[in-house]
Amino acid sequence: MSNTNSTKLALEASLKKLLVTKTLDKITINDLTADCGISRMAFYYHFRDIYDLVEWICVEDGTKALQGKKTYDTWQEGMCQIFEAVMENKAFIQNVYRSISREKIESYLYKLTYSLLADVVEEKCAGRPLAQENKAFIAEFYKYGFVGIMLDWIGRGMKQDYEEIVEKMSVMLHGNIAQSIHNFEEN
Repeated sequence: MSNTNSTKLALEASLKKLLVTKTLDKITINDLTADCGISRMAFYYHFRDIYDLVEWICVEDGTKALQGKKTYDTWQEGMCQIFEAVMENKAFIQNVYRSISREKIESYLYKLTYSLLADVVEEKCAGRPLAQENKAFIAEFYKYGFVGIMLDWIGRGMKQDYEEIVEKMSVMLHGNIAQSIHNFEEN
């Protein structure tokens, strides 16, 4: 593992550890660097601020969760893995959600979910002459629904069984991406 990556991972572990006893808005860069045993300059070499570190953590966790799960046949598994990644980092996610506003979590979930859905839409469009802007619109449309449901789940304390939520999403979505593609082809 590279020194750069090990420093980032150390900062991630430190932030998650500190969030057990402090809210995000009370954690300073000095707290992080002291806990990791690195200099402030080392922190700033990798991140602009704590929020930049938070975003990096979210993207890294989400990317790991989605590996290989971005096809039409595996999107449900990918969504379950996004929920699982959020659950595994429950204290971190809820603290970020409450401390710096819903917008940071929203941004992270939008990136992840769009990535998943764009690949599903692309797969379903294979060999079909659909404009890229229409493919993006379809993925964006479903992204907002998925993220809205997940944000509500986070806001309610993540108590409902996420597999049940994903199953309901599947029922709602069954055949709809293909139908959306078909509808755009006809216009």
